[in-house]
Amino acid sequence: MSRIYIFDTTLRDGEQSPGCTMTQSEKLAMAEKLVDLGVDVLEAGFPIASEGDFQAVDAVSRHFPWVEVAALARASTGDVQYAARALEHAKRPRIHTFIATSDIHLKYKLRKSRAQVFDDAVSAVSLARSYTDDVEFSAEDATRTDPDYLEQICWAVVEAGARTVNLPDTVGFSVPEEYKQLISRMVNCLGDRATVSVHCHDDLGLAVANSLAALEAGARQIECTINGIGERAGNAALEEVVMALKVRNDRLPFETKIHSEKLYATSQLLSSFITFGPQPNKAIVGENAFAHEAGIHQDGYLKEPTTYEIMTPASVGVPETRLVLGKHSGRHALKKRAEDLGFSLSPQLLDELYARFTHAADKKKGLRNEEIIALVHDVLDSAPAAEPVSVDSL
Repeated sequence: MSRIYIFDTTLRDGEQSPGCTMTQSEKLAMAEKLVDLGVDVLEAGFPIASEGDFQAVDAVSRHFPWVEVAALARASTGDVQYAARALEHAKRPRIHTFIATSDIHLKYKLRKSRAQVFDDAVSAVSLARSYTDDVEFSAEDATRTDPDYLEQICWAVVEAGARTVNLPDTVGFSVPEEYKQLISRMVNCLGDRATVSVHCHDDLGLAVANSLAALEAGARQIECTINGIGERAGNAALEEVVMALKVRNDRLPFETKIHSEKLYATSQLLSSFITFGPQPNKAIVGENAFAHEAGIHQDGYLKEPTTYEIMTPASVGVPETRLVLGKHSGRHALKKRAEDLGFSLSPQLLDELYARFTHAADKKKGLRNEEIIALVHDVLDSAPAAEPVSVDSL
């Protein structure tokens, strides 16, 4: 089974998104959680971007000396040197240098020729290699780059010393089959001389799908973030990638070192540090990921959980499945909730409770336990008195 390396960029690309700035202490706490989760590479920041990022890379390197720590640098002398300084205390430093390679970026952003960008990429990798053996090169906007030119750059940076070549779908433009073809071409070009990595954005909602397609084409590193945070629509979500590989290992025969039962706690910690959490229907870690309201689903789940859950809550660290009692819920779920709250009702009383429950649920977005308890008491209070019991002997 092929081993997939998880490159986590929550602390770098993730933090760049609006509302996701973290203090150094928060970055260290998040880094500790990510290390415990089992990520292979921890991209701790973009040192030249700010003094805070420089200090964060340095602090993560000092606190977690056994971890592979990456620092981002543009393909320029100053950036690479600054990244190297930030990584001075890392035992396993990686300099991750990048430059845009698509014609649209060359023309409007960099205002450089293909030859100039080619030379900048090779020079940056050569310089980075003078500081560390572990150098990664990223061809920004690779999916909109001329494939022939991209292949030339990939070959040249590997010759200059890059051990990992990252081919990002920077603007989330690609679709799975197209991306798979691009990755396959670069894997065939580089062979076993370098690891091919992918970094997908979610502008079309395809970041995870593209990342998985890339694995089938030979990519062996996925760059992702917790909760999928990142620029614009975000990055490929680490938890979705990992659980797709775990649940569908029959079709995706790959493995990671991630301890999946720690995913939910990691997601929750990140949410406590930034200004928003995952949307309720977010896969794996969303509030509703293991919640059922429809009566048919609740009935099936109560009879056999696998009827409606393809993974257990425990496998990702979620405390338990939630049966949400709303207007779509059925008698089975209501009976189960009443029993959980300490009430054993006869079929007649359950019918009466259900009638009152559906009437109330039509006016609300779900009923809380205390409201259900109140309904049970109303039913019990209005029930006819039991037949008197006569004692024949004592």
